[in-house]
Amino acid sequence: MDMSTDARTSAPTSHEITDNRSAKRWAILALLAVGSLIAFVDRTSMSSAIAAASFKAHFNLSDVDRGWVNSAFFWSYAIFQMPMGWVVDRYGVKIPYTISFIAWCAAAALTSLMTALTGLVVMRLLIGAAEAVVVPASYRWIRNNFREGESGTAVGVYMLGAKAGPALGAPIAAWLIVSYDWQFMFAITGIVGLIWLVPWVMAVENDLPPRVAQSSDEPALAPRMALPIGAILRSPMIWGTLIVAFCYNYFTFYCMTWMPAYLVEQRGLSLEESGLYTFFSFAGIAIVSVAAGWIADRLIRRGGDAVFIRKAFVITGFVGACTVALGAYATSLPMALFWNVFSLSFVGLATANNLALCRLTLIPAQAVGFVTGVQQVATGLAGIVAPILSGWLLQVSGGYEAPIQVIFVFLLIGALSTWIFLRPSWAPKLRAPDAGKG
Repeated sequence: MDMSTDARTSAPTSHEITDNRSAKRWAILALLAVGSLIAFVDRTSMSSAIAAASFKAHFNLSDVDRGWVNSAFFWSYAIFQMPMGWVVDRYGVKIPYTISFIAWCAAAALTSLMTALTGLVVMRLLIGAAEAVVVPASYRWIRNNFREGESGTAVGVYMLGAKAGPALGAPIAAWLIVSYDWQFMFAITGIVGLIWLVPWVMAVENDLPPRVAQSSDEPALAPRMALPIGAILRSPMIWGTLIVAFCYNYFTFYCMTWMPAYLVEQRGLSLEESGLYTFFSFAGIAIVSVAAGWIADRLIRRGGDAVFIRKAFVITGFVGACTVALGAYATSLPMALFWNVFSLSFVGLATANNLALCRLTLIPAQAVGFVTGVQQVATGLAGIVAPILSGWLLQVSGGYEAPIQVIFVFLLIGALSTWIFLRPSWAPKLRAPDAGKG
């Protein structure tokens, strides 16, 4: 028997190898989406808890207190964004993500044991610090594995997890609280998430970035980082992305943290019903996000300008989301619920395309982790401000109209900032590795 002939026959072709690699990267992208889903479930479960009478009574919470509890997660989340971005740029995605995942699931489960407000806030701070790795790590991995004509779809798939988290988390948390109690809800949502670690550890390879010796007086293993931090922070485009990120996330974080309470207290729904309509809203944004990212990618692959196309989707999404104001002033419950779902779904036009534009299209691959971390500071700031400001406005005005008026203003600012600032000529420029050396 000719063994060499059998070997040649059984060896995989280059096409099969390419297909296998393509299938694997989409499978890992799905894992990243599920990881984001778990993060958002642990992040947003508090929104259902603060709408529960037993939880409010246990910690004796006022409206302002509820705002502070909802925002506590984002204090540490914002602070750790840039450090986590630097970590994944230097050490890769797999190991930092694994360690952080274990930490936030443990803190989420331990929330069930808290008996005082201080302990509750500490657990939220720990979850926020650990979850700060999720976005920089995910976007670095996407940037390194998907080209421009695929990035919108890839981000849309990833954002399915980010939006499915609050979509599923709110009704599940509400059901667990009603069926059992809030302590059981926190314990089970924290512990069950750890199952995700099994496929993650088995499927994802270590992805340490390449390291090169630069000079005799520099560390031999210094990472190749050809985009100086100063150049990033001086870029008008980067500051524009911070404004856009704040405005977008102010709206979504308000919905994540206050929507169940709004539906219960302003519209008279039960806690379980509020979870169902929260699901509809975030399921809508997830579906529209994937569709908008895919359509934009198709247009780009046909020769369209990536920046122009993605900006058009983002601006349209911001403007359409302004219909949230119609829901606030609707006199009938069906119309209020319709505009509530419609406005959040419509901003899905902006979701994947904004993230693909600001974190992939306009940013050199060498600095995706750090730049994403910088942008995530604005995201964290929105998470801090939205719950607190909304809670204060609710307490002083006695209704939810004032908090929603603020959302309307920020959505308009987001649309204008996208149009003015997000231009390639203002993006940070890549520096040659040996630039400035004699």
